[in-house]
Amino acid sequence: MRLTGTSAFGVRLPIISKGDDLAGIVVDSVMNCTEQEGIVLADHDIVGITEAIVAKAQGNYAEVSCIAQDIRQKFPQGTVGLVFPIFSRNRFLNILKGIAAGAEKVILLMRCPSDEVGNPIMDMAMMDELEDELAQGPMSAKRFLSLTENYSHPFTGLNYIDLYQSVSDNIEIYVSNDARDILKLTKQVLVCEIHTRMQTKARLIKAGAEQIYTLSDVLAAPIDGSGFNPDYGVLGSNISTENTLKLFPRDSAAFVQKVHALFSERTGKELEVLVYGDGAFKDPVCGIWELADPVVSPAHTEKLAGQPNEIKLKYVAENVFSHLTGEAKTKAVHDMIKEKEKDKRIFSEGTTPRKYADLLGSLCDLMSGSGDKGTPVILIKGYFDDYASE
Repeated sequence: MRLTGTSAFGVRLPIISKGDDLAGIVVDSVMNCTEQEGIVLADHDIVGITEAIVAKAQGNYAEVSCIAQDIRQKFPQGTVGLVFPIFSRNRFLNILKGIAAGAEKVILLMRCPSDEVGNPIMDMAMMDELEDELAQGPMSAKRFLSLTENYSHPFTGLNYIDLYQSVSDNIEIYVSNDARDILKLTKQVLVCEIHTRMQTKARLIKAGAEQIYTLSDVLAAPIDGSGFNPDYGVLGSNISTENTLKLFPRDSAAFVQKVHALFSERTGKELEVLVYGDGAFKDPVCGIWELADPVVSPAHTEKLAGQPNEIKLKYVAENVFSHLTGEAKTKAVHDMIKEKEKDKRIFSEGTTPRKYADLLGSLCDLMSGSGDKGTPVILIKGYFDDYASE
């Protein structure tokens, strides 16, 4: 029996710049890696490419001033209410700079005790003390800070209310856990949530919002030749410089197909390809959910669109074939796995129904990290193998 299963390798690339032939660089780098390490490529091996270098090669960047211009167009009345942004220097600070520069007045509603991905602005233990007062309507930032003793984030050391307030004098900050509270302050709303933005938008429309957008609408089209993303706007963006954002890549599906075709031409093998961003996992210590991008994978080849059909090996071995031992048990398990596509009595209890693209994107994100590993491409072998694979 083969003794190895799935394996993954970080592939080093040169530093990517705008205009580079990224598809060709990725294929060359993977081929050089496999030659150097003695790796043999096979059908359905997977190549993951981080969204950051796709956006860099595209030159998908935008200035804070472009956000300001888009906000002026969308909110000509001058006032905009922001609902439930995440608390992040990297993800939201430059967006807020642009919004504040494009509006006469910004009313910012922050959620507590934490944002949607788990960044706290208060001690969770104090939540019971605040619930009754929060239920009465939006709480002023001044009142909230006095009750929470100017709490600082445990990892960044920042007080995000103070940080966001420091962006501009035209920002007023309130705290609430009811998005509809923004309508007591303004009817012109920009929903800043990532994953639940459309539900919140629908709720606010029903409650009487007069004008409403989400962050996926901001820079959904270019402003004076800026970068843009027609699907996600500024969602998934990161700070690049003090006044510049790197946006989530666009046209990722075309890029994926180009890489797939190049591998097929060079190797004769059908490799699977995905572009990946944040992994879909939650840190068990700090409680922060990693996924601040709108999706794990904005594009991937067709085979990665589904989800695993797996047998829970431990359950089968301990229950269905508990009467067997040794080679007889191994053979019985092998036979069940080989027949799982035909046999609808799949023993899948305890297997998490996640999509391939989310699982693989999370694996890639963990492998490549966010620091100085220099491996923005991940090669995964044997992912579609199972215990019965020879």
